[in-house]
Amino acid sequence: MPAGPQPAPATLERVPAPSAVAVLPGADLAAVYRHARLGGDFYEFLGIGGRLLMLLLDVAGQRQPAMGIAAVLQDAVRRHAPESFAQRGATEVNENEALSELALIMNRTVLSEAGRVCLCPAFLGCYNRDLGTLAYINAGHPPGLVRDSAGLTQLPASGLPFGLFSHAPYEAHICVLVRGSALLLVSRGVIEAGAKKRQFGVDGVQRALLAAQLSTAKQLCEDVLAAAEKFSARPIRPNDRTAVALLRAS
Repeated sequence: MPAGPQPAPATLERVPAPSAVAVLPGADLAAVYRHARLGGDFYEFLGIGGRLLMLLLDVAGQRQPAMGIAAVLQDAVRRHAPESFAQRGATEVNENEALSELALIMNRTVLSEAGRVCLCPAFLGCYNRDLGTLAYINAGHPPGLVRDSAGLTQLPASGLPFGLFSHAPYEAHICVLVRGSALLLVSRGVIEAGAKKRQFGVDGVQRALLAAQLSTAKQLCEDVLAAAEKFSARPIRPNDRTAVALLRAS
């Protein structure tokens, strides 16, 4: 008896490899992700000598293609970042130039892999352990937040999201993370927690950051995500929500 039609083999879904939290003396680093993965939230950490490269991005679109793009981006970052940030002979690395170069590669990788315009807000930073500085590019991402003894500082978007224009320029900026300070990054899902006309917003994230004890980076992430959930009068609609924090030791 001839066999009937066989089901088509399932398409293997490509996803990014889990990113290990780098160990960097004098700093505490953590990332916390909440709820079912429905979209393209993705974070990555790379320790390169005395530097820590950190990335948080959100690839627009449905889960499977978004995760495929994120996986290809992860490969590109892991391949190019060590070379970009390696010292060339006796010349010290220009972190701003290295970040700008890496951002261009990432932008073109998104466009190439998606085969079309694909909105991908991203925050890309390089923390220098010895200097306590953070070189960063905010490509259309929610602002990074720095808390220190002087209060809060926003690190706002200064360029277009990845995946829009192949020749979009990306200029790195720099800030100082003084001893005892905290850097917090959150994904769009945290900002948009709540009802459409009443969202947690950047203000809610700032309030949660100011109220936190800064005991550990992981606890800070947990506190901010819990505050976003508590803010909602009803259960938050399913969405990716990610928090990344770096605490510099006092």
